[in-house]
Amino acid sequence: MSAAVRPARRFRLVWDDLRGRSGNRVIDQVGRQIRAVRDGAELAREMAAGRLAPAGARARMAEIEHAGDAERAALAAMLGDVLATPIDREDLFRLSRSVDDILDNLRDFVREADLFGPPELDFTLAPLDAVLDGLTALDGAVRKVLAEPAAVTIAALGARKARNRVRETRQAELARLFAGPLGIDVLRGRELLARLDAVGRRLGEAADALSDAMLKRSH
Repeated sequence: MSAAVRPARRFRLVWDDLRGRSGNRVIDQVGRQIRAVRDGAELAREMAAGRLAPAGARARMAEIEHAGDAERAALAAMLGDVLATPIDREDLFRLSRSVDDILDNLRDFVREADLFGPPELDFTLAPLDAVLDGLTALDGAVRKVLAEPAAVTIAALGARKARNRVRETRQAELARLFAGPLGIDVLRGRELLARLDAVGRRLGEAADALSDAMLKRSH
């Protein structure tokens, strides 16, 4: 960026802050990162449903991870420019990091499914459905930060409930796996379900980060 452009850009950013636009820009960017992660969860479910081969899903997931990283980097750059943010910068970084961790664990789930080669993955569908519901709830909660701040905590509760569903469906699927002969496929299934439980934990952490931020904002 040339020296001549920098002052004009800085003026525009300050003007956006004064007109209240910077908050919308920040929230929109967080939403873009969450939706990139949701693309990863949808891809994982397509693979689990047998509509996409694990090797192909793994290659596509690399592209989605790159997109998610780009959205996170764009948020970090934005936070370095704006004067005011709708919630504390520290909380925004914490939320963004937790969202990024969700995508990292989804990437590992797809990679491990490709490496382990289980005969089928339908036992992961219920946890993945819960993850998708949780990401939808988290995205909706973020959209309310400026429009309906009093409703954010309740909306974020949907993501925490989805985290609990991930854990409960994992336990149910483990019980089903362990009811049969204990072979190598059971061990593969256990590892993949453990990875999805990690996805659920990161989802819960993201919801907690948003709720904590709104609590601080209200004081």
